[in-house]
Amino acid sequence: MDTHNQEKAGDESLEPPKLVLYSNWQSSCSWRVRFALNLKGISYEYKAVDLRKEKQYTAEFDKLNPMHLVPALVDGDFVVSDSYAILLYLEEKYPQKALLPHDRRLKALNLQAASIISSSIQPLQMLNVLKYIEEKAGPEERLSWAQYAIERGFQALEKLLENVATRYATGDEVCLADVFLAPQIAIATLRFQIDMAKFPTLRRIHESYKTLPEYEASSPERQPDAMI
Repeated sequence: MDTHNQEKAGDESLEPPKLVLYSNWQSSCSWRVRFALNLKGISYEYKAVDLRKEKQYTAEFDKLNPMHLVPALVDGDFVVSDSYAILLYLEEKYPQKALLPHDRRLKALNLQAASIISSSIQPLQMLNVLKYIEEKAGPEERLSWAQYAIERGFQALEKLLENVATRYATGDEVCLADVFLAPQIAIATLRFQIDMAKFPTLRRIHESYKTLPEYEASSPERQPDAMI
C-alpha cells in the first residue's frame, strides 16, 4: 500500500507545467488565442506584455519572439509565437473541442478565412503600420487606410462564407474561422468604425459570438492588464 501511495504521489508531481501565454489585452492576435484556450477548456497563466511601454523589446521577450510581437505561448521548455502557429499547435496537442472540422472542404474554408484575416487584414492595421502611415501621409490617412484594408478583407470573407454560415462561420459549431473572426470584427467596429451593415453575414455570426461565455471571458476588458 505504501509503495502504491508513493508511486501515486510521484505521478502527481510529474504533472505537466501550466501553459504560459504572453499577451496584451488590446491585441487581436492574443485575443484569438485566449478565445481558443477557453473553448478547449485549457487553463493557462497570463503574463501581460505592456506594448505602450515597449516591453516586447526587452531581452527577456526577445528570447521568446525575435519579431517582438504578442502572443507567445510557453509550453514547458517549448515556445511558440505567432497566433496562427499557436492555434495549430493547440489543435494538435489538445484535440478536445476541435476547431478544424473533419470534412476537408469545411477545413479548407476555415483555413482560408483564418488566412485572410491573419495575412490580408490584421497586419495592415497594426499600430506600427498606422504610425508609419500617419508620419508619411498625415493623421487623416491613418483611419482611412485601416478602414480600406479591413473592408477589403471583409468583402472577401462575406463572399466566402455567405452560403455556408449558419449560427457560426462554417456551420453550427465554433471553428477556427470563428476564432479569427470574433476579435477582428469586434476591433473593426469599436476601433476603426466599420459599418457592419455592409457585411450582413459577418454581422449576424458576430452576434452569436456574444452569447458565448468563452468569448466574453477572452474579451479585452476582462483581462488582468486591461486599462479602460
